[in-house]
Amino acid sequence: MKNSKRRCVSVGLGTLALIVSSVLSAPRVAVGADSGKPHDVVVFAAASLKETFEAIAKSFEAAHPGSHVVLQLAGSQELRTQIENGAKADVFASADTKHMSALQDAGLVGKPTIFARNEPVVVTPTANPAGLHRFEDLPKAKKLIVGVDDVPIGRYTKQVIEKAGKDLGESFVKDVEANVVSRELNVRQILAKVSLGEGDAGFVYKTDAATVRDKVQVIDIPQRWNVIAEYPIAVTSHAADPDLAKAWVEMVSSPRGQKVLSAAGFQTAAAGAH
Repeated sequence: MKNSKRRCVSVGLGTLALIVSSVLSAPRVAVGADSGKPHDVVVFAAASLKETFEAIAKSFEAAHPGSHVVLQLAGSQELRTQIENGAKADVFASADTKHMSALQDAGLVGKPTIFARNEPVVVTPTANPAGLHRFEDLPKAKKLIVGVDDVPIGRYTKQVIEKAGKDLGESFVKDVEANVVSRELNVRQILAKVSLGEGDAGFVYKTDAATVRDKVQVIDIPQRWNVIAEYPIAVTSHAADPDLAKAWVEMVSSPRGQKVLSAAGFQTAAAGAH
């Protein structure tokens, strides 16, 4: 058997569907005194949360009649900038603690809580034109797609490469960095380009790779070089309906929300980093 490991990440999408179905059947709870008036909760969330937050949104709306969840999905750094410039957001969920801490220091969000964790992986197109079989082969990827330095996945990528370079040598770092042909604003843009064969490899989260497992191959990053992405969530200081925003945070952090996240491949808050 080859020492290299190439595998496609698979998650229990059927399990996720069952979980969402069971959550949708939960008792409905009224929100606000005026049940005839729509109640929106605007959630700014990291792009990697797309499928899970869409699923949780359905259960939230079912449990809170009259409510409507408006999801704004982008890179955490983009969402932070929008909030700093007065964008109307009730909740912010980031793929790292850096951007959340900046908003907290500025008094723009309340106290955050960690609700999930994730791990970066390397993905290649299904055909794997560069012939990558293990992380150490990364310099063979002549067209590498990564995130910009300020987006969480971009910063995690840099940390992983630097940690690996301590063992594999300075040439590993130089060769990998020399092969970067594109820097994207969020992880889903990286995933899309690799899926379409526009790059030999790219860094994304494990959960992102699972959403297109028929279009990419996954190369795990050895734990000694990998990092853990922590996802904090908080109500913004200018939330239009603080109680409804708090209810969303509670739903995400509840056993029901955590089951949706776990089924998609996230490490739940209770599981902790490892």
